Amino acid sequence: MDNKEKIRVIECSKSAHYSDSKIMWMATKYCGEIFKRYLRPGSILELGPAEGVMTDFLYPSHDNYTIVDGADFFVKNIMERHKGIRGYTCLFEEFVPDMQFDNIIMGHVLEHVKDPVYILKKAMSWLANGGMIIAAAPNSESIHRQAAVTMGMLETTKQLNPTDIQNGHRRIYDMESLKQDFLDAGAHIQQCGGYWLKPISNGQIEEDWDMKMIDAFLRLGEEYPDIAGEIYIVASN
Repeated sequence: MDNKEKIRVIECSKSAHYSDSKIMWMATKYCGEIFKRYLRPGSILELGPAEGVMTDFLYPSHDNYTIVDGADFFVKNIMERHKGIRGYTCLFEEFVPDMQFDNIIMGHVLEHVKDPVYILKKAMSWLANGGMIIAAAPNSESIHRQAAVTMGMLETTKQLNPTDIQNGHRRIYDMESLKQDFLDAGAHIQQCGGYWLKPISNGQIEEDWDMKMIDAFLRLGEEYPDIAGEIYIVASN
């Protein structure tokens, strides 16, 4: 076991407060709504569920559900809420499944891991024939990051900001770099897009926007994927 990486995962997990943040809860749920459009019937493997906001949304319609996370307290908490879920505490690199999955979902995973192509290759080997891998990640070309460069707060849109560092991000994708990692892993890209048109920071939005306004901008981001706050890819084997 990579103890250094395990410690890093646990430390980063302590800053995950998706269920406490109006914005993060709504954005994660909306991501789940997008994922649900592409899910095949059958089993789901969710990598990196964190507090389980997306799990809570998807599990009721897919009872063959497995989660893997490096933080034991996340895994135990989700399994207590949903008795039918199978949970494993380990790094993704160490996971050895006893079955293949019809769907593998990665909500904000690939920006965290050491080698995303390696993780995608492993995930491809865990995928049943005709299955889908669906992943989402922050978009470096989000309008709020472009504004930060214009204001001199970032040198480039791909520079890690303090929030990225706190959350354990190792990289910030744009659509082309995210596609390239999938292609390098041997995946066949079926669909891509974006959501969450985010003009300002989470802190400013949390303070000034109501839920109706946040929902409108989450949906509006689908119309402008190149500058949306989040991007996603749907791929098959």
